[in-house]
Amino acid sequence: MSAPLAEAVRVVKTARRHGAARVRVVSLVLAVALVTVFALSLAVGDFTVPLGDLPGILLGNGTGGGAYVVTELRLPRAVTGLLVGVAFGLAGALFQRLLRNPLASPDVIGVTQGASAAAVLCILLFGVSGAVVSAAALGGALVTGAVIYLLARRGGVSGYRLVLIGVGVGAVLTSVVSYLMTWADVTLAQQALVWLTGNLNGRGWDHVVPLAIALVVLVPAALVLSRALTGLQLGDDTAAGLGLRVERTRLLLLVVATAFAAFATAAAGPVAFVAFVANPIATRLAGGARTGLVPPALTGALVTLLGDFAAQHLLGAQLPVGVVTGAVGAPYLLLLLATANRAGRV
Repeated sequence: MSAPLAEAVRVVKTARRHGAARVRVVSLVLAVALVTVFALSLAVGDFTVPLGDLPGILLGNGTGGGAYVVTELRLPRAVTGLLVGVAFGLAGALFQRLLRNPLASPDVIGVTQGASAAAVLCILLFGVSGAVVSAAALGGALVTGAVIYLLARRGGVSGYRLVLIGVGVGAVLTSVVSYLMTWADVTLAQQALVWLTGNLNGRGWDHVVPLAIALVVLVPAALVLSRALTGLQLGDDTAAGLGLRVERTRLLLLVVATAFAAFATAAAGPVAFVAFVANPIATRLAGGARTGLVPPALTGALVTLLGDFAAQHLLGAQLPVGVVTGAVGAPYLLLLLATANRAGRV
């Protein structure tokens, strides 16, 4: 190996080593912040529980009102928020990296709009609630993801084409939801509107269990499939030259990403912009280094729990978590579009 080539290899290895170290530090800081916000979610409220009592209560040694409030009321809500944030964070990271587009999150390209349309249809037409609405949202998201993929497929799937078709499908589904809301009974419309905002109020273990089971299956699948993302980001021809089965791998990644968004939406409704902002925030914290999937998952969970904590305790009357995440995510979307416009990308 020549001296210049050896020096180049040394520089690349050093940069990768520094990048990996920064990602580990970022992941550790995010994990500590997440544990802190999770503990505050369990302790703070109308009935305050001392932080020092939480370990005993969570280990089953607590008694009295504090133990009841934590284990029966706050813990299921906090765990649901944690898992929903992880699922949305992973969904956003997979979509954005696979399609190489920062706008390609499930709440921009129509997947969550499909879940919303199916759930609102069930609420307004059949007056159902609870698990039936969650099941409808899950089915709506999966069907919408399949429709978007089939419409975008033309001898392969282009990320740009899939995003455009997804935005169009999402606009159609949003119009359907708007029509149903104007046509429906006021009481049912209010119920549907609360669900559409994205809400963790009243979430219990019946919401936690299906989502936890889904993550047990989907997270390992995502970690295995994400190894191919680097190759796919080099372009289809290069990826094929490296031995990747491009279309099959892309389809599997889209299925996993759609499933993450579908199960999260089924559990808490379309919590706005969590999937959209998790990956960019994680990437910026890591200084642009390749972050893997752990930092976006932790960021999604942290954004969701922070948003829910602010919605409960910092803004006066209790609000749905989607109000807070939407207030944070919408300006970021405008900033992203303005930046892309200045750079001539849109």
